[in-house]
Amino acid sequence: MFLTISTTGDETTPATDLGFLLHKHPDRAFSTNVSYGRAHVLYPEADDQRCTAALLLEVDAVALVRRGKGKGRGGAPDAALAQYVNDRPYAASSLLAVALSAVFSSAMRGVCGAKPELPSQTRPLRIEVPAVAARGGPELVRHLFEPLGWTVTAEPVALDTEFPEWGDSRYVRLELESTQLTVAEALRHLYVLLPVLDDAKHYWVASDEVDKLLRAGEGWLPAHPEQKLITSRYLSRRWSLTREAMERLELVRLAEADDSEVEDIDNAVEAETETEEKPTPLAVQRREAVLEALHAAGAARVLDLGCGQGQLVQALLKDPKFTEIVGVDVSVRALTIASRRLKLDRMGERMASRVQLFQGSLAYTDKRLKGYDAAVLSEVIEHLDLPRLPALEYAVFGAARPRTVLVTTPNVEYNVRWESLPAGHVRHGDHRFEWTRQEFRAWASSVAERHGYDVEFRPVGLDDPEVGPPTQMAVFALSTAVIRTEKEAKAA
Repeated sequence: MFLTISTTGDETTPATDLGFLLHKHPDRAFSTNVSYGRAHVLYPEADDQRCTAALLLEVDAVALVRRGKGKGRGGAPDAALAQYVNDRPYAASSLLAVALSAVFSSAMRGVCGAKPELPSQTRPLRIEVPAVAARGGPELVRHLFEPLGWTVTAEPVALDTEFPEWGDSRYVRLELESTQLTVAEALRHLYVLLPVLDDAKHYWVASDEVDKLLRAGEGWLPAHPEQKLITSRYLSRRWSLTREAMERLELVRLAEADDSEVEDIDNAVEAETETEEKPTPLAVQRREAVLEALHAAGAARVLDLGCGQGQLVQALLKDPKFTEIVGVDVSVRALTIASRRLKLDRMGERMASRVQLFQGSLAYTDKRLKGYDAAVLSEVIEHLDLPRLPALEYAVFGAARPRTVLVTTPNVEYNVRWESLPAGHVRHGDHRFEWTRQEFRAWASSVAERHGYDVEFRPVGLDDPEVGPPTQMAVFALSTAVIRTEKEAKAA
């Protein structure tokens, strides 16, 4: 991965001032470790008339795989291959942007102790990047850089020069020229717009990315015609962070228009207090959704399969409509904790008669599970290896056959909205897979078809218009025709 910054000068304003601005001496090569590789700065040419600084980034492909490793979506073949066959070591992207920030941090801030007058001076600049990942093509490159005062040359890179009929790739050879900008401004433009063009960051985007964007975008982003696209892509399309950034950019714009400080405008809302409403935890929303579905199904005798530490069993016990509740789990330790949570040893006789806890594996048929109105598998299936799912399917839908089965599982598409979840990782270390909405619907529909159930799907939690809800729920109901057939067979 390669980038050059060139400038011209004369005896009074020598081009070698670029070395002072970048804090890298033209007579010495510089090397340092950066995230996922090693960066080198060298000067192919350096005299009063012309000076060029080159940044070479060597990406450690093995480190990129190891440090970004996660179980993702159950080890899909395409995802596994993409770990090893990708453009990250070659095409300018967020990796190069991070290297720019690490190597030229003082230059980006406009700091130059040796010659403090230099950072504020505009000078002739030429930037060349042989390969830039550009989702949107040369036209988008021009739309992003030209409003900032750059003359843009963005030449598409052919997929294969031997086969021109294949057309162009999504990469461009980029050349930028300007006489209106400072070196600090140029570096900040690259820092923001390279990952925006690529539209994919190599690291998890957390809330501090908003501050990084606003710092690097100071002076140019609030008025940029593509502000919304830049903000959304830079923040990996995370709508909550994008909204926050857009609100803060609007405050900056208003402050500049009013010739005042942002703090003077943003004073209408007092600091948050402890009396403000806090969002309902997702685990609570799941239990509420399960209880609502059980009530709608008219269930009285309920199985909690994979009951864990007994939170759902406890919620069911509080409702007298559920006359018999059975919690099943393979973990003895989890059942012990559930027993303590429910205070079974101190429970009244009438209440105790409504609840049972016993150990069992959902991979095997169990005659104790037959005859119940409903069974709940809440956040259970993702803890099983995929080859074991057919055994669970038969044990629940084929052998136990409750009239209603509720299955909830994480929606992997929503994972990009979790600020604390590293990119590419599943939500829990024990999850063997996490499914998209399409994958879950395909599995549930095939199960329903094989065992005579009807199935419908409901969101649990905020239903994001782009990525769906954080939890997806399937409600299986034994079809009327099957119930009638089974009754007739029993009577015969």
